[in-house]
Amino acid sequence: MSEMETQTEAVVEPMAPAEVPQPKSAGTLLREAREAAGLHIAAMAVSMKVPVKKLEALEADQLDLLPDAVFVRALASSVCRSLKIDPQPILERLPLTAAPRLHAAEMGINTPFHSHQDRQGESAFTQISKPLVLAALTLLVAALVLIFFPTAEQTALVSEVTAERTLPTLPAPVPLPAEPVKLADEDVAKQAPAAAGASVPAAATAPSAGQPVAVVAPPVLANPAPGATPPAVTSGSGVVVFKLRGDSWVEVVDAKGVVQLRRILAMGETVGVSGALPLAVVVGRADVTEIQVRGKAFDLAAVSKENVARFEVK
Repeated sequence: MSEMETQTEAVVEPMAPAEVPQPKSAGTLLREAREAAGLHIAAMAVSMKVPVKKLEALEADQLDLLPDAVFVRALASSVCRSLKIDPQPILERLPLTAAPRLHAAEMGINTPFHSHQDRQGESAFTQISKPLVLAALTLLVAALVLIFFPTAEQTALVSEVTAERTLPTLPAPVPLPAEPVKLADEDVAKQAPAAAGASVPAAATAPSAGQPVAVVAPPVLANPAPGATPPAVTSGSGVVVFKLRGDSWVEVVDAKGVVQLRRILAMGETVGVSGALPLAVVVGRADVTEIQVRGKAFDLAAVSKENVARFEVK
């Protein structure tokens, strides 16, 4: 009876399934091929110019340490070419490139739709606040400042010169001889022939005591008004001498604030100016003006901007 039970249990006991050999991974095949070639992994990394860690991750099937599937397949193909083996069995065991997914399926049907008209409806402030627009506006403003600032300065100078030209020029006062001088000359001329032809004594020709005698008054020189601009020296002498090849505005102010010269000099005119140093000089047209400082020629090109020269004589 016991023998039959033993046989029954033996029949009922299930048979263990046979172990199915697992296929080798791509990393295992690459490692075996490298070892069969007798090549160290470091030597292969140097020859392929690839970091050792990337080859170790590929052979260990740690594909998550590598950038993406495209890089993994390219690296495996390079290793196969280096070992001179067929890359097809290894590439079949590697993951393929991830297929692109549709964004509409991910976001769902309730995703808001923005048309082209909605984009056109953006506010002007939103469009201007973009970095590229701000950079373009900054460059435009800088260009306008560089272009118009010198022009404004030159326009102000031309306006000042025009205002000076419109001022009336008063003629210098000419001292007139006193009238008694002319009367005295006429009396002398009338008495001269009478004195020559008369035989009476000289005392008889003298005027009587009651006759008025003309008195010659000396000419009185007009004093300049206080605070008036001292006249510039018209000769070539002075600390600064200006020689003009054309009409030009010239202004010279000394250290005390006294305006030594401020007018338009005509072509061919030579004017010398002196005063308390330093002298502040402004020349409206540097291209037609020659300057000598203490007898030496002065280069206006070094101090000129937009044909206007400004400098000091110390």
